[in-house]
Amino acid sequence: MNATMSIHGFPTFTSHANRHIILYGVIKMAIQRTFSIIKPDATKRNLTGAIVAKFENAGLRVIAQKKIHLTKAQAGVFYEVHKERPFYDELCEYMSSAPIVAQVLEGENAISLNREIMGATNPAEAAEGTIRKEFALSLGENSVHGSDGPDTAALEISYFFSGLEIVS
Repeated sequence: MNATMSIHGFPTFTSHANRHIILYGVIKMAIQRTFSIIKPDATKRNLTGAIVAKFENAGLRVIAQKKIHLTKAQAGVFYEVHKERPFYDELCEYMSSAPIVAQVLEGENAISLNREIMGATNPAEAAEGTIRKEFALSLGENSVHGSDGPDTAALEISYFFSGLEIVS
């Protein structure tokens, strides 16, 4: 962590994906950023507003958002971690089939909260009230993507957004 500013003479420390305010040696607030995609199956069905409302109602703030149509090559770079998996080509084809909404979400424990709101990857296993339980069409068309950890969040955010586009 790096000291980046001070509050009443006490340093505020930040890390790339997490922000902590340390005052008198006690963490007063922990704010974290995560990355989210509203996938093609959801944008085709005009569910963007309903999905964003679920994030916001749970306490996450959208601090960057853009609707884009990925090429298959762009999807391939983003999902390169899955390149050796049998579903890779199908995933890249799907993610380039229609526009997506890329977002940066911010809030306390944003990564785990986002994953809780999304629900299990398999909508049949997702808890009631989660995005995937309510909106997913199948395991492959599961409406949303979310980062699984701070390093992944930082990498995914930087793939889609410049620092100037993130406004918290």
